Amino acid sequence: MRHVISVKVENKSGVLARVAGLFSARGYNIDSLAVSQTEQEDVSMMTIVVRGDDRIIEQVKKQLNKLIDVIKVSDHSDYPSVQRELALVKVNAQPAKRPEVYQLARIFGAEIVDISLKTITLELPGEPEKIDNFIELMRPYSIKELIRTGRISMNKE
Repeated sequence: MRHVISVKVENKSGVLARVAGLFSARGYNIDSLAVSQTEQEDVSMMTIVVRGDDRIIEQVKKQLNKLIDVIKVSDHSDYPSVQRELALVKVNAQPAKRPEVYQLARIFGAEIVDISLKTITLELPGEPEKIDNFIELMRPYSIKELIRTGRISMNKE
């Protein structure tokens, strides 16, 4: 099962390396990672997506809490949350297929950010499942390049 873990940390150099080192040393693979400043300049938020059963995730959270620069660890799987990602998808789009690509882009709310004689690059922000579905529907058009940001997540009130 995938877990989305937020790690509030002090905004100092080397913190990311210590957190990543913790995962690496224990053989836990990070599916995605996003790091950004928060409303406080001296605090950053890491959003980490990791796979594992409840026992493994509990161990990860305990190990993270032991790191000196970590302020708070939250598993967003335990609470309702808003989660977002951004994807850039470049597809081969011959002129005859372009109307189909445009229609799918419009349905999903994707924006065309680049276009050439042979390709169309689309930007799609949204919930991870929406992006997964969009990518699956784009596969028949031959995805030439694909990149996704790390997931960000915020608990609902």
